[in-house]
Amino acid sequence: MLQPYEFFVGLRYTRAKRRNHFISFISLISILGIALGVTALITVMSVMNGFEKELRERILGAASHATITLFEEPMQNWRELAEAAVEHPQVEGAAPYVEGQVMVVKGKQVTGIVVRGVLPEEESAVSDIATKMVAGELVELESGSFEIVLGSALAQYLGAVVGDKITVITPEASVTPVGVLPRMKRFTVRGIFDIGMFEYDRNFAIMHADDASVLMKLNKGYTGVRLRLEDMFAARRVASDLARDVGEDYWVSDWTHQHANFFRAVRTEKTVMFVILSLIVAVAAFNIVSTLVMVVTDKQAAIAILRTMGSSPRSIMLIFLIQGALIGLIGTALGLFGGITLALNVETLVPAIERFFQTQFLPKDVYYIDVLPSELDYNDVVRVGTLALVLTLVATLYPAWRAARTEPAEALAYE
Repeated sequence: MLQPYEFFVGLRYTRAKRRNHFISFISLISILGIALGVTALITVMSVMNGFEKELRERILGAASHATITLFEEPMQNWRELAEAAVEHPQVEGAAPYVEGQVMVVKGKQVTGIVVRGVLPEEESAVSDIATKMVAGELVELESGSFEIVLGSALAQYLGAVVGDKITVITPEASVTPVGVLPRMKRFTVRGIFDIGMFEYDRNFAIMHADDASVLMKLNKGYTGVRLRLEDMFAARRVASDLARDVGEDYWVSDWTHQHANFFRAVRTEKTVMFVILSLIVAVAAFNIVSTLVMVVTDKQAAIAILRTMGSSPRSIMLIFLIQGALIGLIGTALGLFGGITLALNVETLVPAIERFFQTQFLPKDVYYIDVLPSELDYNDVVRVGTLALVLTLVATLYPAWRAARTEPAEALAYE
């Protein structure tokens, strides 16, 4: 024989016979349980990967990979600093910015936002906002025109459209003959952008850097320089290199510091979900214990006959290990196929389900993003498949050990 007989006996025990249809039914349930657990685990891990990637791209599409700022004073020599930063092989682009918190007013609507001043001709080198415009163009902002570009949710809240006037109020007050008054300036809405992330679309606006500098009383200075890197995951190392190059008068920060808590929370949630869903696989895998225990009980006479024919306890144990491993292998293979297929089609299936039930699973005003993304990582597939196989093998040890301890005389005494 090309393979040992234990394999053929174990394979035969997994098939239904006249007396053990119930045992085969339990085996089928175990296979389906493992398959469903593996499918769910791969799908959820892929969705979590997709969420992390989508959030990172949307956040960094409006924010920056790294920033360089001066301590406690406006930056005047931004161009020299930008040219020095771009010399680093990882830095793809640099642009100045002015940033501050203000209040915007239109009619009876009042809200606080973050406003950023940019040079329109330079901004495309460090962000994707110019490609996210749904009305107007970012490059149409002109110095001295006092025009502003609003996020889509902010424009909706204010009831503002292109061409409307809004009032911007800064936290700094001006001293006048009639007393201390807040500094206010009328701006014209020049455009509207939609990043697809409610946090930015609702609480963010853009204007020309020169206008922002006047508004913030920075004397034609800038808050700092924003950088875009070739590899965003190298941000910490690049920031360390730039901090050493630019000197102690500057503060270099990167996105891993600015959004550290947020992405750490996403990563922690991903780990917790993996542990929780692994328990589903574990429960399904340990159903094999009950299946094999019933098989061992049902096959007492057959085990005894094999022992009297010369089979060793090791061979008997191997038979049931093979049976449990086959159940686990089939369940894992089905689960991997189902998980990969579902993970690759989540972005198609979910919108179809939403249209069918006339609902939206992720409303924009509640969640950071309004779509259910998926990013299949084959490292996760390997981890999940390995975990399922290991759990099924562990689950077979006790029933196989119990079968190996069967005494032929006791098993045949009542046959």
